[in-house]
Amino acid sequence: MHRSILFAAALAAGLSTAAVRADEVSDAITEAQRAYQGGRIQAAQTALQEALQLLQQRAAAGLAAALPDALPGWTAEEASSATAGLAGMFGGSTASRTYRNAQGQSVEIQVMSDNPMIAQLAAVMANPMLAGAMGRLVRVGEQRAIQGNDGNIQMLVDNRILVQVQGDAPAEAKLAYARAINLARLAGR
Repeated sequence: MHRSILFAAALAAGLSTAAVRADEVSDAITEAQRAYQGGRIQAAQTALQEALQLLQQRAAAGLAAALPDALPGWTAEEASSATAGLAGMFGGSTASRTYRNAQGQSVEIQVMSDNPMIAQLAAVMANPMLAGAMGRLVRVGEQRAIQGNDGNIQMLVDNRILVQVQGDAPAEAKLAYARAINLARLAGR
């Protein structure tokens, strides 16, 4: 419980220095602080959990915003994003978008952040020898990525964001879409 209060104070201090002003996240933190000061511990915890969920929703929207528009000759579905609660099995934020060409081939980009599963994969992807055993190493901007025999691509951005590009389109199309992702936006969220 004491950690929750410390986290709330740190979260409030961090948000006060950010460009976030009078919004639903700030409102939830203010509500938590008032509840805590009034001795309503359960209400404070609930308000803090609400603030965390709202922050995760913003993070997921940020992931979706980094997904590229359709490349020439392709169409794109609307990007979707979701969050899993802190107690969820996988947690974190996700976003995805599917692209199709005139031949009916598709490419899907999935982005997942702040998920415990990513930490396990990061150890493998950080080692070029192990990563090379998973497929061909390719560069996507300044990022090292793995392109499997099926042309699917996996890369780790900022050691916490897993990007997967897959589908039934040719390997070149998947690589082109991987290179079209706004990696700087992903890393800077």
